[in-house]
Amino acid sequence: MELGHDVAQSEDDFMVCAGNELAFAHVMAFPSWASPATVLVGAAKSGKSHLARIWAQRAGAVAATTKTAEELATHGGKQPVLVDDVDRDGYLESDLFHLLNQSMRDERPILLTARVPIAEWPYITNDVKSRARLAALFSLTAPDDILLSQMFVKLFTDRQLSVDPKVISYLVSRMERSSEEVVALVELLDRMSLSRGRAITRAIAAEALEIRSER
Repeated sequence: MELGHDVAQSEDDFMVCAGNELAFAHVMAFPSWASPATVLVGAAKSGKSHLARIWAQRAGAVAATTKTAEELATHGGKQPVLVDDVDRDGYLESDLFHLLNQSMRDERPILLTARVPIAEWPYITNDVKSRARLAALFSLTAPDDILLSQMFVKLFTDRQLSVDPKVISYLVSRMERSSEEVVALVELLDRMSLSRGRAITRAIAAEALEIRSER
């Protein structure tokens, strides 16, 4: 039986916490934004890309790529645009500059995500960074051990699963540190427990962690 699966990326799967609640509220407020542009900054697994995909679905946005950014800017239009990993994916500076200009000039919604602050983006001139600084900026932080444990308890309870706190501690100390990974592990563990007719033990938790690490 194949038990691995992709990380859930729906709005219902997003876990709101102190480290992302302002960014989440901003996304939920769309289209009532004061500025057409938004930048989400956060380390890997902080939930920024998940939140960006929620926005893209709600807004009907098109995802820009290194090959389409110039065309999106040149042809204009009002369709919202998502630019994920703006600091890492090799976008041409000129393409991003024109896309941001077009967004602000025509009030075209655009959301950009990055792992590092705007000042550290790898662009030679200040053109892109100066435009990005005009956007609404939100920083996301990864959840801590206590919050991850609370997420496990809530999601297990929602599924009417009783899991030993020691098993939850075992999971938290070894998992990828993101709310999306909690969702994925709970679903996987539920399926494993059901298929074997057994409670969720440390041994099953270890197996689930290994399955997730091999994806």
